[in-house]
Amino acid sequence: MGIRALQKERTRRAIIQAAFAQLSADKNFSNLSLREVAREAGIAPTSFYRHFKDLDELGLTLVDEGGLLLRQLMRQARQRIAEQGSVIITSVDTFMEFLQTNEGAFRILLQARSGTSADFRLAVLREIEHFIAELADYICHSQKCTNDIAVLQADAMVKLVFNAGGEAIDLNAVEREKISQRLYLQLRFIVMGARTSTVKAQTETLVVK
Repeated sequence: MGIRALQKERTRRAIIQAAFAQLSADKNFSNLSLREVAREAGIAPTSFYRHFKDLDELGLTLVDEGGLLLRQLMRQARQRIAEQGSVIITSVDTFMEFLQTNEGAFRILLQARSGTSADFRLAVLREIEHFIAELADYICHSQKCTNDIAVLQADAMVKLVFNAGGEAIDLNAVEREKISQRLYLQLRFIVMGARTSTVKAQTETLVVK
């Protein structure tokens, strides 16, 4: 990558990070000002258009970036499970750390999910489907269950955690810990139910044979 291309990529990254930093409990993406983002990124407002067509294109990029960042962290969490034990505790703790250290990245997913833009809602739906697919693949291999059972289980777990994140993001550490403890139990219930269903299905198959 040449010096000019490298500088352009750095400026683009600065714009993305500036937009993330602007998002808060009091400011949605729909309230973002191009001038505010440009000022935070240290560029002239007119320079913004060298990197993004408009704020909507920036918003869709933020959704992709936020989803990718969280997926990468969850992959790393699953890799640590062999050393640190419980998949549920490790995953929930990683997710809660993400809320604390990457608040803007999760806020854009929350805001876009229920926003008025169909493109934004579809973008978040795609990110959620990516999460479900990756978790289902992990469940399928780790629990030796069918893909159908794995997908149902992953769908319930991902949506439960996502909704819990929306509840936890504006709470203090003590309240977040309560949500984490609740999530541990709820996710265990899902896993236990899935295993029971798998055993029942296998038993019924043996009876039929």
